[in-house]
Amino acid sequence: MYKTPCSKLTVLLGAGVFQTLAENGSRSHRFSRSVAQLCRSSQHDRITFQQLNFLKRQYVTRSGGGLRQRARPKQEPAAGALEDHEDALVRQVQDVPAIRPPFVTATRPEGKAQAEVPDAEREAGTERQWKELKVERTELLGVYARLSKIKLTALVVATAAAGYAMAPVPFDPSCFLLASLGTGLASCAANSINQYFEVPFDSNMNRTKNRPLVRGQISPLHAVLFAAGCGVSGVSMLALAVNPLTGFLGALNVALYTCCYTPLKRLSIANTWVGAVVGAIPPVMGWTAATGSLDPGALLLGGLLYCWQFPHFNALSWNLREDYSRGGYRMMSVTHPSLCRKVALRHSLGLLGLSGLAPALGVASWSFPLVALPINLYISGLALRFYSRADRASARSLFFCSLWHLPMLLLLLLSCKRRPQDPPPAPALSQPGPAPSQPGSALSQPGSALSQPGSALSQPGPALSQPGSALSQPGSASSLSSSAPSLAGSAPGPAPALSQPGSAL
Repeated sequence: MYKTPCSKLTVLLGAGVFQTLAENGSRSHRFSRSVAQLCRSSQHDRITFQQLNFLKRQYVTRSGGGLRQRARPKQEPAAGALEDHEDALVRQVQDVPAIRPPFVTATRPEGKAQAEVPDAEREAGTERQWKELKVERTELLGVYARLSKIKLTALVVATAAAGYAMAPVPFDPSCFLLASLGTGLASCAANSINQYFEVPFDSNMNRTKNRPLVRGQISPLHAVLFAAGCGVSGVSMLALAVNPLTGFLGALNVALYTCCYTPLKRLSIANTWVGAVVGAIPPVMGWTAATGSLDPGALLLGGLLYCWQFPHFNALSWNLREDYSRGGYRMMSVTHPSLCRKVALRHSLGLLGLSGLAPALGVASWSFPLVALPINLYISGLALRFYSRADRASARSLFFCSLWHLPMLLLLLLSCKRRPQDPPPAPALSQPGPAPSQPGSALSQPGSALSQPGSALSQPGPALSQPGSALSQPGSASSLSSSAPSLAGSAPGPAPALSQPGSAL
């Protein structure tokens, strides 16, 4: 009953809505088409968005390569409101300067204004330029100390002195001082050449950006002359004043550090092993300076220094990975982190084995492995924790432990050094017997039968040569005479027959 009226009402409402939407759509379509035609009407005059009436602002047009701004006329009385306003005022618009990037410096004005540059701008330009800093003579010693890495040089000299002290020879102070000075000069030369080659890379690292050559406190030529003077004098002192073998080792160490280790730092992780060899040579130099030869004890000291350097340097480089990466150095901590931790643990355990080998080689007593066991176990435990955790805290703990572990190990080795055995005492046969030296004896008295010429002892005869005779028996008085070869080997001692006056002789 209500179906027909409801259906008709629905149809009527739908038709009305559809017709309204159609009309609005046609209007919007005409509006959009008119806007498009308006934009295409003038190809030469490009109109901006400000032409729209609802904005009611001034707008700018571009015509003939110039910008023109059309200003809105002043309001007129109501009488003239119906007049045509097509004759609008037109005025020239000044060119807007283009926005330049911040890194492009503004052009200076020409003419007199260009010549008159402010002092502040001139000073700012000079500050951005590289210039050499002036260093006074009083500060030059400190610059040399930083150029030669004085702390590293002191460690090198200390290990060389330990090698000299461990040698099984008497201590010679003059040779010790010459060997220490020559080793220190060679180390200064190697470190200075290393800094000369690494100036562009050290400037990118926070750890090395304040070095003298990076800051310009010293010229490169000055640094090279300093390195050459130290190298030539140090190696010559070792070769001429100590011995040629020590001089050869010093020159070899400088060459390895400057020509192999320094360029390898940017090429391969093998630089760590080469650097460990460089650090192991100074104690060997101290041993050869004392003995003049390469003995197993020297190689043992070098092996201890070689193993110690891996936990020391790998722990240090672990916390400097970002710095080494910025500098472009290929370190194990940067390119092979797991290998870095494994090598540190492996060589920490190697210290235990080398400490046990020292008594077998005759360098130290058997008490050395026992007294060195606690510190070796401690550094090995820290290396194990660094290997398992691989964090900054464990690496820092291992590094600081290595700083006191090496001097402690060398002191223990020196305290347990095997002393050379004293020479055996002279045999009793070489001492003169007491009987001939006693005054008043029958042999020492003038006029005795032995001192008279023509006696039986002074004449060669068969009685002296026959075995079993009274003169050839040990303990006789004639055994004290040094003239007869057969009597020299007899046992000294007083002869009872000769010591008594009125004997048969």
